[in-house]
Amino acid sequence: MTNPSTSGATSPVPSPDRGARRGHPADRLQLALLAGLSLGAIGAALVSQHQFDMQPCPWCIVQRMLFGLIAIFALTGALWPRRTARQPHLVATLAVVLASVLGAASALWQQVFAAKSSSCNRTVADIIVSATQLDAWWPEVFQPRASCAEASQNLLGLPYAMWSLMLFLVIAVAGVKMHLNQRHRVVFDDSNFGQ
Repeated sequence: MTNPSTSGATSPVPSPDRGARRGHPADRLQLALLAGLSLGAIGAALVSQHQFDMQPCPWCIVQRMLFGLIAIFALTGALWPRRTARQPHLVATLAVVLASVLGAASALWQQVFAAKSSSCNRTVADIIVSATQLDAWWPEVFQPRASCAEASQNLLGLPYAMWSLMLFLVIAVAGVKMHLNQRHRVVFDDSNFGQ
């Protein structure tokens, strides 16, 4: 007779880490914080506009749109219920990084070049805002109401564009760090799964 303890016995295959399957809790929290930062930036801009009459230019609106995209990407990653194909949080975090880099570039362009121009008509920002039609759908939030020169105002001694630039850079750096940690975690989980 064969010993059932040795014949045909197979060692159980370890299942992937639950944190990898459903999203590491730290990833969810950090993505939610990035979404909160982005929504907070939009909220601060709206308070400045509607309470203190600091009207936005097209480049300001483009930055609002990018903060909105960051919030959407980050919330999607934070709320994603389970892994499909590959870790969705990797994709969400990479999208956050790309949007924040674009936002930083737009804020820098506004501060260095656009703020010196008396008109924003037919600029890249004006074309983007017009193409999305967000200014028509939600004018209280996305309608440009000032030229780039008029929108160049200071808050606590710094131009608004610089505050926006710094926040985009903070989000980008945090996103890059998260993305690297996520990739390391997925590789580690896959290597353990194959053992």
